Amino acid sequence: MNLLEAGVLLAAESARYTAMGWMRGTSGNLSVRLGDDPLRLAVTASGLDKGELTASDVVEIDAFGNAMSPGVPSAEAGLHGRIAAVSGAGAVIHVHVLAPVLAGERWPDGVVLRDLEMLKGFGRQAHDDTVTIPVVPNSQDMAVLGDAFEAGFRADTPALIVARHGLYVWGADLHQARHRAECLEWLLRFILEA
Repeated sequence: MNLLEAGVLLAAESARYTAMGWMRGTSGNLSVRLGDDPLRLAVTASGLDKGELTASDVVEIDAFGNAMSPGVPSAEAGLHGRIAAVSGAGAVIHVHVLAPVLAGERWPDGVVLRDLEMLKGFGRQAHDDTVTIPVVPNSQDMAVLGDAFEAGFRADTPALIVARHGLYVWGADLHQARHRAECLEWLLRFILEA
């Protein structure tokens, strides 16, 4: 996939999340893997209304979030790079959906999910499987966030809540990451309201 093709996908996906209220204003960011050796990602550009992105509103970055093409990548580009490098993800989404932030506030040591059918959509078993979504303190330093992510990383739990900030979910591609995010948002709303 080249940068323009990635831009088309990221703009369409950003519009979808904006319509859901998950990427208000300029918040949130998405990335897709462009190449492996060396790792390269296309990430949404910084400071733009995510509901109005075009195919050219993306920046190629390296594994550390450094721009490899013209433009300013999202401030969280470094965390996208770390997640992709560690997990092997083909896509990473970062949205500012409320349920994960509230769940992280209520359970700052990790959000435990068990015996819920929607866990299957998140890639886990519906029963007899305990899933703990890590919660890490917020930081403006992507190396600090990356270290916190890596310290709690589990290959079978493709999500991270950044306290008082938002949610990161990843998958093999944008569709899988989206499906996981939608299922996880439902699961977190359920445990908050149950």
